[in-house]
Amino acid sequence: MNRNDMRYSQYVSILKEELVPAMGCTEPIAIAYGASIAAGVLEQLPQKVLIEASGSIIKNVKSVIVPNTHHLKGMSAAAASGIIAGDPSRKLEVISDVCEEKKCQIEQFLNTAVFEEKFLDSDSVFDLRITLYANEHHACVQIKDTHTNVILIEKDGEVILHKDSESKQSVRTDHTVLNMKDIYDFIDTCDIQDIRDVLMSQIRCNYAIAEEGMRHDYGANIGKVLMKHGSNSVHTKAKAFAAAASDARMNGCELPVIINSGSGNQGITCSIPVYVYAQEYGIDEERMLRALALSNLTAIHEKTKIGTLSAFCGAVSAGAGAGAGIAYVLGADYEGVIHTVVNALAISSGIICDGAKASCAAKIATSVDAGIFGYQMYLEGQQFVGGDGIIVKGIENTIANIGRLGSSGMKETNREIISMMIGEKE
Repeated sequence: MNRNDMRYSQYVSILKEELVPAMGCTEPIAIAYGASIAAGVLEQLPQKVLIEASGSIIKNVKSVIVPNTHHLKGMSAAAASGIIAGDPSRKLEVISDVCEEKKCQIEQFLNTAVFEEKFLDSDSVFDLRITLYANEHHACVQIKDTHTNVILIEKDGEVILHKDSESKQSVRTDHTVLNMKDIYDFIDTCDIQDIRDVLMSQIRCNYAIAEEGMRHDYGANIGKVLMKHGSNSVHTKAKAFAAAASDARMNGCELPVIINSGSGNQGITCSIPVYVYAQEYGIDEERMLRALALSNLTAIHEKTKIGTLSAFCGAVSAGAGAGAGIAYVLGADYEGVIHTVVNALAISSGIICDGAKASCAAKIATSVDAGIFGYQMYLEGQQFVGGDGIIVKGIENTIANIGRLGSSGMKETNREIISMMIGEKE
């Protein structure tokens, strides 16, 4: 792809916009971010905190530990951390720098202020309102559609900021330009210096938290279990280290990750397996980075059609992306890459998202396994073809079907999952 081609700059921008740092699961961090903004507007410590959130947000906050809070969980803990210790200028790293004194103050504030959590019936799967009350004053912040898309800031009924949620598109590169043929062309021909920094940052951050997950006791320790009981192979290590990063991230580790499509787990899944394979086979840095760009852009392309939050597990699309990246590391051409993606999606698309929690690590391992197996199938001349379930002829048609399944097809599934988990329907 020529550097003067408009698509070239768009693809570079998409990678830079999507691959950003975050500490902790991004849904509770979004709550902390909104609460920190509201606290700055209120300019005093609130006596009451009202958190209103759509069901998919509640689902993803319920069971994960909020970092830098002495292992607290839940929406109230996330809001309290933002109010007491948040730096809104850091966005998804809003509570990345919290001293011990502040951690204790967060716990004290949770015990002294009144916290109210409400289900927010919304037309968006991602909708969050946080209102803080102090004496006769109040401040409200609303975030919608994406984790840092603030659409409303209000104090005492006076609107400070208001915008349509759709206006985020004016500052966000149009993701509909993505397609597998152009993605492959871009990653195979781009000047690697244009994307090197963001991809190297992803590897440094995400592999560091993977090593942390393998060293210590986090969640269900899926990474350690895989390494103990799996074969001594690059295949096992790729799955295990990706899982270990999620083990740590879901269970309070205070290290950042570089996310993909608003998700740390998806950023982990896209990057670590590709890096592990590149290291094992002695692949040079440039080819590794091209493979990482392919993995990330493939996952973003799939996720764009699914939407921000869904009952469709995001690790599935990221695992297919990882399969594509691994195939490229091992010398696959375009045909090998797209057959890998189709095979992986055919294998693992039944995995549901029932919230962020320890078992996400196991789902990541399963999805990475599907990506690797999808390429192994291709090497043996085997593939799933149009008519095999939701697989249809043409890579873009199959990705469109996955998007349809994850967005509209699983709406009722998402409602039932939320009802089972929290007793509310979205």
